Amino acid sequence: MGLRNSLLLVPLFGALAYSAASDKVAIKKTPISQTNPASGQEMYIAYCASCHGKDAKGNGPATPALKTPPPDLTTLAIRNQGKFPSLRVGAILRGQENLSAHGSKDMPVWGPLFESRPDYAGSHELNLRVFHLTDYLKSVQQ
Repeated sequence: MGLRNSLLLVPLFGALAYSAASDKVAIKKTPISQTNPASGQEMYIAYCASCHGKDAKGNGPATPALKTPPPDLTTLAIRNQGKFPSLRVGAILRGQENLSAHGSKDMPVWGPLFESRPDYAGSHELNLRVFHLTDYLKSVQQ
């Protein structure tokens, strides 16, 4: 089954609903939205901003529902001795580096759009997505 035909559901943290009776956060699940693989900013807003915030500082609308607060992505270079960690960011996006906050490799927050797998790992679209989202994150560094 092709990626575009997949109905994989991912959390849409931006749509949080609070229950008055139980004070629990309900997370609405929706089909993954397709974005332009050449637009790092569009992908960031669609797949990352709900947790990391539109400004990438870790203040997205889903933050209250998370066990661990998301990091400030504008300080990746600062936290890496002044050099943006492009290779590590790419590995995280591809699901090659495990971050528990992003979910298991079977169900990362953004689904299979960035996942390295045999039928997609070398695809032009995957490489474009990883390159442009990494480049966008590099552009927002302090």
